[in-house]
Amino acid sequence: MKPSQIPFQLIDWSIVPKTMHPGESGMATWQTIEFEGLRIRIVEYPAGYIADHWCRKGHIVHCLEGEFISEMENGENHKLTKGMTYVVSDELSSHRSVTEQGVKLLIVDGDFLKTE
Repeated sequence: MKPSQIPFQLIDWSIVPKTMHPGESGMATWQTIEFEGLRIRIVEYPAGYIADHWCRKGHIVHCLEGEFISEMENGENHKLTKGMTYVVSDELSSHRSVTEQGVKLLIVDGDFLKTE
């Protein structure tokens, strides 16, 4: 099997372990599945969460529950609510997540988002 080939499989998120990741404010919970060159996560940010860094990595981010602001380092803000998605390639923005009420996200990233 080539590293980029993933056979059909189901992901039962109820059994994927949770890891904690501190933000500037609040603690994010991640459930992560990784394949060669691909990472899939369910990420939850509690009410009042602010990311502790500006991220330049590319992502596909889909809002499953709640809402959040994707702050851009250039001052722009983009509000995403349940059912909305954003997509960005590596190195094309500097962004961080902020939520007042809490949010649950599906995040996909990997080599396919590299700009090189």
